[in-house]
Amino acid sequence: MSNKSHLGHQAKKRFGQNFLHDDAVISRIVDAINPCSGENLVEIGPGLGALTEPVIERAGDISVVELDRDLAHRLRHHPFIAKNLTIHETDALKFDFATLADEQALRIFGNLPYNISTPLIFHLLTFKDKVKDMHFMLQKEVVNRMAAEPNSKTYGRLSIMCQYYCQVIPVMEIGPEAFQPPPKVDSAIVRLIPHKEIMYPAKDVKWLERVTREAFSMRRKTIRNSFKKLISAEQLEALGIKASLRPENLSMHDYITVANYLTDNPPEL
Repeated sequence: MSNKSHLGHQAKKRFGQNFLHDDAVISRIVDAINPCSGENLVEIGPGLGALTEPVIERAGDISVVELDRDLAHRLRHHPFIAKNLTIHETDALKFDFATLADEQALRIFGNLPYNISTPLIFHLLTFKDKVKDMHFMLQKEVVNRMAAEPNSKTYGRLSIMCQYYCQVIPVMEIGPEAFQPPPKVDSAIVRLIPHKEIMYPAKDVKWLERVTREAFSMRRKTIRNSFKKLISAEQLEALGIKASLRPENLSMHDYITVANYLTDNPPEL
């Protein structure tokens, strides 16, 4: 049985806790983030401070969002970095990150719990206008999905929505041995840089969310079938989109085209 205690803290399964302990990997991650003094840095899930301490060494004061009250308590009483921390003891999924924004755009980073990583990414994307960049440790498979291109099995709703808002850059892969306890999957670091201007914006992003959700909830079906409650095959063809295609074959531009059509021509539901 693997030891799930690290630095005196018992990892909690309900929080998806896996703590980085490999100094070489930690150094590479901090180099990728490249924190600098005076920046508005925010860490999600600082845990035992594996990234927190070296980031503070380079940048000074940072804000952290930590749900585990035991870990928040440890950070408040940390002998070296407590004075540099503003601790928000709350659920990152419910936290209003806009409250941390000032004249400096947010630089958000963290080793995200894999069990909530996808909904947390969608939550963070709603604050993209206040964010300079984001660096996250995620399950490798999630990073692959975020960066996927059309016509691949990993391409889906997460790919489209992340790439709609941000440039998605896979940075490095990390094996389970860098963590305690080691997860059962490989991990990866991804860099997200919000677009300053969306080249082909959706008229109503809620429709883009809706059509991608409808499409990929039945990804093995053709879009003729997955969209049948929203738009007819004839209307799709008129938009230049073949109704016989599967969801993974459509580009982000195609999904935006459908979303914009439905914004102007909402179906009678």
